[in-house]
Amino acid sequence: MDDVLIPAWVGGELTAVDKLEVHQRGLRHKAISVFLMRGSTVLMQRRSLAKYHTPGLWTNTCCTHPHWGEDALTCAQRRLGDELGLPVLQLEKRDRVEYRADVGGGLIEHELVDIFVGELPPEIEPTPNPDEVADLAWMDLDGLTQRVATSPQIFTPWLKIYLEHHAAKIFGADAKV
Repeated sequence: MDDVLIPAWVGGELTAVDKLEVHQRGLRHKAISVFLMRGSTVLMQRRSLAKYHTPGLWTNTCCTHPHWGEDALTCAQRRLGDELGLPVLQLEKRDRVEYRADVGGGLIEHELVDIFVGELPPEIEPTPNPDEVADLAWMDLDGLTQRVATSPQIFTPWLKIYLEHHAAKIFGADAKV
């Protein structure tokens, strides 16, 4: 894992802290999550087995932490390129949510997350970075909800939180999640 300083709150002050230290201490920190859609299907990824937490679990299109001084939208677009080889896409910020989740190995995600949604045109196909992504799948929202309900252990904690508590804001009030 590379040494990256991310924005985290320490003693009430936003400061630059090493990413691993943030998770070891369970510090509240900034993050982004992206959901790319094609109609009513969402692009899901299975995290690389080389990830230092939640390896091999299915999650949303991509997520990460802004670098110190990086704005959320720039971070989201950068990460789509880093993980999926995608060009800069138009993204809409849908929500900002906060959650705290044990991600295993003594690590805690306590995130203030900006959530973005975009449409991936059919003529653009992702080319996943194998260091980041083990697999990709397009899932319809109904099927995704059913899979999370029947096999929760194969999904990241944050995806389950998003679907349970924030689906209407992410996918729209009419989404069947």
